[in-house]
Formats: sequence, structure tokens, C-alpha cells
Amino acid sequence: MGDGDRLREYRGKRDFGRTREPEGQPGDAGERPRFVVQIHDASTLHFDFRLQVDDVLKSWSVPKGPSADPHDKRLALPTEDHPLAYEEFEGVIPRGEYGGGTVIVWDRGTYEPLSHDRRGRPVDFAESLERGHATFRLSGSKLRGEYALTRFRGQDDDAWLLVKAGRAREGGGTPDPRRARSVRSGRTLAQVAEEESA
Repeated sequence: MGDGDRLREYRGKRDFGRTREPEGQPGDAGERPRFVVQIHDASTLHFDFRLQVDDVLKSWSVPKGPSADPHDKRLALPTEDHPLAYEEFEGVIPRGEYGGGTVIVWDRGTYEPLSHDRRGRPVDFAESLERGHATFRLSGSKLRGEYALTRFRGQDDDAWLLVKAGRAREGGGTPDPRRARSVRSGRTLAQVAEEESA
């Protein structure tokens, strides 16, 4: 499927004459796949977890945010694919637009796909997501170590769990999103909203 097809839903939900979100052109995959976690203060406050798969960011809304504690199983609801340029997006989406509210880049970095079959042979990462279970190692400013995304049958037919593997990191859990600071600008949600409304 071409880039235009993969981003059709993303573009169809947005008026780029009103929002500063990137329209999305075919992205440069780079040497190592990237990830980004954004805090999004929209109709509900949540975290957006995005993994680069080929030339788009596969995206999940994580209401409670990713955790560094393996005991925390975080619900992750898939959303539309986003362009790679979205990794840099921080600002205010205008009220009335899809996802209207403030966005900051809470964490970003690279990841290493770890998915394998029952015989221990590596499995293509996009294929592992299609099958409903993918493991990967994050190397971010805040999130580090092995994580897994697993699809399950719940009230929402396409719900996933995001779970940290191994031991809990010191200070594990998820930060208060209202106090959290962007790794891109050092600003909080409130500071971004205030500066952009001035």
C-alpha cells in the first residue's frame, strides 16, 4: 500500500488550512526505526504512542500512558497512521478540529524490533503487528527497555495492551501529564497552550 493510501484517513480528518499538523509526505525511513510519545490534552487527556513502521507512524492512544513498571498493563487503542513528520509536532490543534487541544513531545528515540516466531526466527515487525503481538526495545530519553504490544478481544474489538517486560525501572509508572515536560522544548502542556494563545 502506498504512502498516500496509508495516510488517507489521517488527511481526511484534518483541515490543514486551520491546523499546523504536518500534511505528511513520504518519509525517510532512516537507519533505525523511531518512536515518539506525545501527551495530548484533547477532549480527554491521554498519551499517543507512535512507532515508525516503514514510512508512517503506527499510532495508539494510551489513556493512562506507558509505564516503566511491568505490573502495569496499559490499554492502547489504535488510531490512524500518522506521517513521520508528526514526531516533531508540538503545539495547539485549534478547537473544532479533529483532536483539538494541546500536544507536547513527552519522549522520543529509536527502537529495535524483537519479534520472533515459536522457533526463535525473526519476524517482520509490520507482520508481527498484523498477527497481534509485537515486542521491541525502546531507546528514548525516558522510556528504555523491552516492551510488548498485544491485541486482545475486549469491548473494543481492536484493543491492545502495552506492557513493559523485565524488571521495573526506578521511579517506574507514569508521570503526572500536567507536570510532564517536553523533551523537545522543555515546556509543559500549560506553557505551550499559553504561549500559543498569546
